[in-house]
Amino acid sequence: MQKVNIFDTTLRDGEQSAGVNLNISEKLEIARQLERLNVDIIEAGFPAASKGDLSSVREIARTIKGCSVTGLARSVFSDIDAAWEALREGTAPRLHLFIATSPIHMKYKLKQTPEQVKETAITTVKYAAERFPVIQWSAEDATRTDLPFLAEIVEEVIQAGAHVINIPDTVGYTTPEEYGAIFQYLLANVPSIGKVQLSAHCHDDLGMAVSNSLAAVRNGVTQVEGTINGIGERAGNTALEEFAVALNIRNDHYQADTRLNLKEISRTSSLVSKLTGIEVPPNKAVVGRNAFAHESGIHQDGVLKEKTTYEIISPELVGYQSNAMVLGKHSGRHAFRSRLAELGLAVPDEDINRLFAVFKDLADRKKVMTDDDLAAIVLEQKLSKDQQFYELVSIQVQYGTTQVPTATVTLSGCENEVIQEAATGSGSIEALYNTLEKCMKETIHLLDYRIQSVGAGRDALAQVFVKMHYAGKETSGRGLAQDVLEASAKAYLNAVNRVLFIEESSKTAVLG
Repeated sequence: MQKVNIFDTTLRDGEQSAGVNLNISEKLEIARQLERLNVDIIEAGFPAASKGDLSSVREIARTIKGCSVTGLARSVFSDIDAAWEALREGTAPRLHLFIATSPIHMKYKLKQTPEQVKETAITTVKYAAERFPVIQWSAEDATRTDLPFLAEIVEEVIQAGAHVINIPDTVGYTTPEEYGAIFQYLLANVPSIGKVQLSAHCHDDLGMAVSNSLAAVRNGVTQVEGTINGIGERAGNTALEEFAVALNIRNDHYQADTRLNLKEISRTSSLVSKLTGIEVPPNKAVVGRNAFAHESGIHQDGVLKEKTTYEIISPELVGYQSNAMVLGKHSGRHAFRSRLAELGLAVPDEDINRLFAVFKDLADRKKVMTDDDLAAIVLEQKLSKDQQFYELVSIQVQYGTTQVPTATVTLSGCENEVIQEAATGSGSIEALYNTLEKCMKETIHLLDYRIQSVGAGRDALAQVFVKMHYAGKETSGRGLAQDVLEASAKAYLNAVNRVLFIEESSKTAVLG
């Protein structure tokens, strides 16, 4: 059985999804869960992109010990230096170095000849090899690259010190047959190809990312790159949960498998969805809420008699449990702590009492606390505790079909100041957000507002996601509460607090 390494780029390519903006705490939470999922490599970010990205990559590299952590770099010396600064303290640090090789990219983006591109690639790989024990080299837009040139530059970078050769379908253009043929061509025409590992990185513009990745495995590839839930630039990347389960269920055909702990898939998917604000479509393979639902009478009858009549994947395989412990207002601290551990939610001892108090307060108002409720409240409390520059004290909204909606808000601000404002709007949310904008004393442009329930029932929690432009920066925030208006206010303040937290962190770094 061939072993396929999983290279997870949720924190780099996945974060490039439109509207996604993760802070360091959120990235660390995802990285820890990816470690529990047992991925082989985590691409933590693009260190040269910003000081914030460099800091988050460094923190992840310091924290994660169960797998290799890498960062992306252009074929530029300063990018390589930034990546080394971020990754050098990590376990098995590696560099992901790339340069475009297709005629259209070389001509219009790089404005370089093929010979210049080749020389740049060789020089930067040699430079990186002086620091990094493992170098992955990627030919950006490889699937639209002339194959003789691709084979030539791949041979040169292997000789210069590359250990992994990645062939990305950067724009999701190729088909499974064509993609497999590219790897067959390289195996036949690159003399040193046996010295390196081959990797596949596919985008989903034509809906073939997973199929192309599977075709790559059939043609000599031993590393596949992708993201959780398939998030990423434009239409996204290979959905790693779909790829891994396909290998597992059809190992008779592919004769390959990963080392992933498949039981962590549902938990990982849910965490990434919550923190990025990108909801998983109900009909999505493996992790959609309808993936194991049977509505047709014929299907239901068959499943009741024998699950495998209509169910090729068991829910338990990917971590869905039917016998989850139910917690409520009478549950004790021990049961609360135990359930958090079972859900993979690492909570420091000093935070348990605070989180348990939040849980008990909510459980007094809710009949049953589901696993989704627990995960949501714990994540919200954990990830926002260091960013409370503005905190919601109270809100009051007056609304009637024959009156103008009016909101009154009281906040505690920086240096314990109390802020109270009121405003009107054409609806309850607009009145609330107009009031909060007055509290901030700065024009704020709301770019996106989304709401969804956590769980089901009349007492379900409301989770609100917002994206806005504040203080010259685009920011996003999440809020959780039983009341929609309270959740909306919390999401707004969370977005503002993120910007203030970044500014405060930058000042601290400069003073340090």
